[in-house]
Amino acid sequence: MARVLSKLGHCSRAQGEALVRAGRVTLDGRVVRDPEHRTDPAQAAIAVDGAPIGARAPVHLMLNKPRGLVTTRDDPEGRPTVFSCLDGLDLPHVAPVGRLDKASEGLLLFTNDTAFADRLTDPARHLDKTYHVQIDRRPDDALLARFEAGIVDRGERLALKQARILRAGERTAWLEVVLDEGRNRQIRRVLAAFEIETLRLVRVAVGPLALGDLAKGAVRALTPAEVAALGG
Repeated sequence: MARVLSKLGHCSRAQGEALVRAGRVTLDGRVVRDPEHRTDPAQAAIAVDGAPIGARAPVHLMLNKPRGLVTTRDDPEGRPTVFSCLDGLDLPHVAPVGRLDKASEGLLLFTNDTAFADRLTDPARHLDKTYHVQIDRRPDDALLARFEAGIVDRGERLALKQARILRAGERTAWLEVVLDEGRNRQIRRVLAAFEIETLRLVRVAVGPLALGDLAKGAVRALTPAEVAALGG
């Protein structure tokens, strides 16, 4: 039942479990208290606090995430979250697709369309994600090749699919980095293996979808063509 509430875009799965256990959810007029109760939403009448729940229209959003926000709805440490950028918008329950860590910036997707999110995060798709990364040195071609060859960190092999110099000064450089897998802090860990500090990390594209000129902290809906291009 909790999974169905989440799939319908009413709430997160954890919130759904709490609603069910509190006796606030009914199925065909009868209270259900088992969050794992199997339910076919196409055949059943589901209500929360007496209000009927049905499938919500799919919502697909992109945010230009500012640095300093964590990618979660609620943070136990009280840190500001990406959901502060959605304040004041009339939205159903949406969730981020993947993550950007607190110090990272750029393109972050939100949706209530769980099938769409699953397709985007499916490791088998190897969907490219492009980043602009500022580092504390000027690399040469040999170093870029080592990034692409990869490292082993804590028993996990990590590599950058592509890395090239965008521009370079005497002491710093901006790289364009492409990943086709989503390991935790992958770019930062690869660079740290070579004692390179990541000064800024900005995701600028997910597959064919580019961040473009969307202002920092701003949100916009994806067009139907953009959703289709991402496999929606």
